[in-house]
Amino acid sequence: MNSVNTPLKVDVAIIGAGPAGLTAAYLLTKQGKSVAIIEKDPTYVGGISRTVEHEGYRFDIGGHRFFSKSSQVVDMWNEILGEDDFIQRPRMSRIYYEGKFYSYPLRAFEALSNLGILRSTACMVSYLRYKLFPIKEVKSFEDWTTNQFGKRLYSIFFKTYTEKVWGMPCDEMSADWAAQRIKGLSLWSAVVDGLKRSLGLNKKPNDGMATKTLLETFRYPRLGPGMMWEAARDKVLASGHGHLFMGHELSQLSADGKGGWRMSARGDGGEVVIEADHAISSAPMRQLAKRLHPLPESTIQGNDLKYRDFLTVALMVEGEDLFPDNWIYIHDSKVQVGRVQNFRSWSPEMIPDPDMACVGLEYFCFEGDGLWSMDDADLIALATDEMEALGLVDRNKVKSGAVVRQEKAYPVYDEDYASNVEAMRAELEAKHPTLHLVGRNGMHRYNNQDHAMMTAMLTVENILAGERIYDTWCVNEDAEYHEAGDEGAETSLPNRTISADQAAALASVRDVPERVKKSA
Repeated sequence: MNSVNTPLKVDVAIIGAGPAGLTAAYLLTKQGKSVAIIEKDPTYVGGISRTVEHEGYRFDIGGHRFFSKSSQVVDMWNEILGEDDFIQRPRMSRIYYEGKFYSYPLRAFEALSNLGILRSTACMVSYLRYKLFPIKEVKSFEDWTTNQFGKRLYSIFFKTYTEKVWGMPCDEMSADWAAQRIKGLSLWSAVVDGLKRSLGLNKKPNDGMATKTLLETFRYPRLGPGMMWEAARDKVLASGHGHLFMGHELSQLSADGKGGWRMSARGDGGEVVIEADHAISSAPMRQLAKRLHPLPESTIQGNDLKYRDFLTVALMVEGEDLFPDNWIYIHDSKVQVGRVQNFRSWSPEMIPDPDMACVGLEYFCFEGDGLWSMDDADLIALATDEMEALGLVDRNKVKSGAVVRQEKAYPVYDEDYASNVEAMRAELEAKHPTLHLVGRNGMHRYNNQDHAMMTAMLTVENILAGERIYDTWCVNEDAEYHEAGDEGAETSLPNRTISADQAAALASVRDVPERVKKSA
């Protein structure tokens, strides 16, 4: 829709057409409320969950399994897209290290077997050394992981990939995060079990992992996750209550002095001005702090919030099946790529040519650094070189490529982030009860897609009730949320504080490393 010269008056103004923003818009328009959405991207809705198209090939930005323990979220997915547009896909991801594949989650005995006699012996010696003489003052991720597995296994399976993703040394990441992230893996149990089995004393395998049921399959939209949010957009517009302004970035959000809001956004088509009773923001909290008028007292804290960015280089390659994985974690320091997606394994329908494959190499970076600033042609050449160096693709079979940059993909949890977020939240909620923060960047929380949706669901219920009956910040950490359990297993309970079903989705926030606290 083109921008307008006179203010557009609606019930709710929404910043961002990602999962949170579109969930809110969809639910509000179902109740007859009018909404206006501004979206910075000129082409795609869905935010980080969008699907980019290039020459008929479709790319998932990061890989999105459609799984939730919340029946409310699952029901909404089915309602928006319809079950016929979902396909059931096998779940497979592995670790790649020096030409060999290792199961993910890591299986200790398999890992030692793949490493060979000499290296596995060195790993066991290192393991025993740190069990007998552990690091006494454990402060960092490196300290904790070394004590658990020894220096050799730490350097092979934990250090390289972790530092690629988060952009900081492992000796600067907190030990608490390591303890949360690496659960249930017992190296000694796996080794003892392997020896027993080799002697015929134990026929039941034990890979060193605590018993749990991993998801073997997952649902996925046949044309990628963007298909879901394109359908949500279409339903919002078809309702007659929704307006969408693509390619428009927030210029200013001003309190009107009556409890409502006046929002202005600029785009190629000019400026649009929206007046609304409520405002929902999924924009990065740091950006919102700069655009609010009058400026909040906590603007400085908001400006201090940091983000980790990444980019995907998609390569179109001759050959139907390169490898069966949805993605592969690259634990190899000689290349910069951190993870490789195989889009055909997500959905064959994302690849238009049955004789071609499409892989996406993910590079984790900071906006403005060397990788981020490289020309697309240079990034495609780098990706081709690295895939050949890894032995995964023959460069002569690479026919074309494309680059997708994703800014602010991961909110950074540094030593000051919690106080900065709390300062912003406390001030905004106290002064502006009709301003609602939702989603990953809106709340500066590293959450899953269904969690972003649930924050929007609860926000809509607050708006419809005319009061904050739900606390959208009630989130518990559960790093294994997407790995185990039954979809839609939780059921709703009539509780005005929070239901079990809503809590199931809110519990999906993932662990993020914090920096080691500075000494006084």
